[in-house]
Amino acid sequence: MNFDTTKNLFIEGDNLDALKLIQETYLNKVKAIYIDPPYNTCNDFIYEDDFSEECGEFLVRSNQDDAKGNRLVANTETNGMFHSDWLSMMFSRLKLAKNLLRDDGAIFVSIGDNEIDNLMKICGEIFGPANMVALVPRIAKRTSDKGTHFRPTKDYVLVFAKNISLLPEFGIRKNPDEKEYNQTEKNGRKYKKSGASLYQPSLDPLRGCSNQRYYIEAPDGSLIIPPGIVFPEQKIDGAKIKPQSSEDNVWRWSADTYLKQKHLLIFTEGSARNPLLNENGQQSKWNIYPKVYFDDDLKATLHPEDVIYDYPNSQGTKELNSLSIPFSFSKPTGLIKFLLSLTCEKNCVIVDFFAGSSTTAHAIMKLNAEDGGDRKFIMVQLPEICDKESEAFGDGLTTIAEISKERIRRAGKFIKEKTPTTTTDLDIGFRVLKIDSSNMAAVHYTPDHTGQQQASLFTSHIKSDRTPEDLLFQVLLDWSVDITLPIATETIAGKQVFIVDANALIACFEQGINEALITALAKRQPLRAVFRDDGFKDDATKINCEQIFKQLSPTTDVKVI
Repeated sequence: MNFDTTKNLFIEGDNLDALKLIQETYLNKVKAIYIDPPYNTCNDFIYEDDFSEECGEFLVRSNQDDAKGNRLVANTETNGMFHSDWLSMMFSRLKLAKNLLRDDGAIFVSIGDNEIDNLMKICGEIFGPANMVALVPRIAKRTSDKGTHFRPTKDYVLVFAKNISLLPEFGIRKNPDEKEYNQTEKNGRKYKKSGASLYQPSLDPLRGCSNQRYYIEAPDGSLIIPPGIVFPEQKIDGAKIKPQSSEDNVWRWSADTYLKQKHLLIFTEGSARNPLLNENGQQSKWNIYPKVYFDDDLKATLHPEDVIYDYPNSQGTKELNSLSIPFSFSKPTGLIKFLLSLTCEKNCVIVDFFAGSSTTAHAIMKLNAEDGGDRKFIMVQLPEICDKESEAFGDGLTTIAEISKERIRRAGKFIKEKTPTTTTDLDIGFRVLKIDSSNMAAVHYTPDHTGQQQASLFTSHIKSDRTPEDLLFQVLLDWSVDITLPIATETIAGKQVFIVDANALIACFEQGINEALITALAKRQPLRAVFRDDGFKDDATKINCEQIFKQLSPTTDVKVI
């Protein structure tokens, strides 16, 4: 979808292989990683890992090969390696994932009760214990009929920084309703009273609050003070006394702050249960609140709580139903948007290598549509076969990867249709790449065998089923060139030529390349040029290729595969 121009990636295949392949290209370039790995709840998870022993011995002993020879981890609680299998699978992937993160980046991992303790330990080993940001419980369900003692309604988001000293503080921009700011000062500034009184009974007066018990003068001239036993000697505004016991309550502001900012206070008549006292030790008629200004709240940010209440799984189910995507247990896009908004600027790269139904890609497109951002995503999903009796299989979506790609297509189209005027430049495309074996044919001959197979030595060293595009992306990865750069094709001297990002790379993988074509490409002075080893018209042309580039474009890096 928009293959030549999109900057988003969808990689279909084992995420361990994918992480290895993009190591150099995306080293230290990813701002945030969000993953929702298997929670290890006795269900099988399928990856071609050989965790510890010799592969043959272990798989024969544990009977864990599928029909295709892939590893099927039947990870039941009776398996002696119940935790080890899962942790071995996760450790290698998290180790590679750390390399992708920028120094100011962070990883968010959704996880359940079964492996949270072990996950914290391996993340501590990989990222360093000091780089743990938080373990945030999330209310996943409003109700639950499961559990033998407590009803399970939560899971967790574990957050680690690559370098916590470089990770900016999290903050959420407020979205105030101007109608609530129902009072206006002479200078036109709108304000309302704070939701929290200047008196908070939870403050411990004996812990750093020695300057916070004092009189405040009310509009009628009376003095107001929090409940307590000791009172200031002078009955004047601002007179203070040090609390003598836990019964001597205090204001939130120090006396010095009050004297500087008393103009920011609002006095209201208290209720019959008002705890504040007057200068005579009797109940005061007043309560006190700070002003909250509308323009300040527009600029302000809040530090998020370390419990997430607002994004239950039911929201994710509704989103998938609205797109007619048959998939279970998807996280809501609101959760991912919330997490990414904490740390991701408008132009950055975000990775999810347990993509599932690609909630993360959906959330990124929504976030970009809302704030005009240009965030790019890299999704990785194993093409795990769907149950043949499932609704997805009946709809032609035979693998989880197919479900994932279809969701991105439908979600992008929906976002564009819903907000056509603000999403003109929104990138809803994605470039699909599939993990496969090398493009190069395996050649392993003994000396005797070589003598018997002289004719076959002149066959192509590139596998016959590989396309020019396959070769191009191999070269991009080998050279650590960004694999989301725009790609154009031109016909030059009768040959198909790939032009990557204007002059970042020029490639021609056709046969019969002559000096006229080489000269035409060299005159463009690309940074890199690549050809097939057997693509030249003859040996003389192959030898002259390097000389032509040295003469016309000496800075070009020429490669032959």
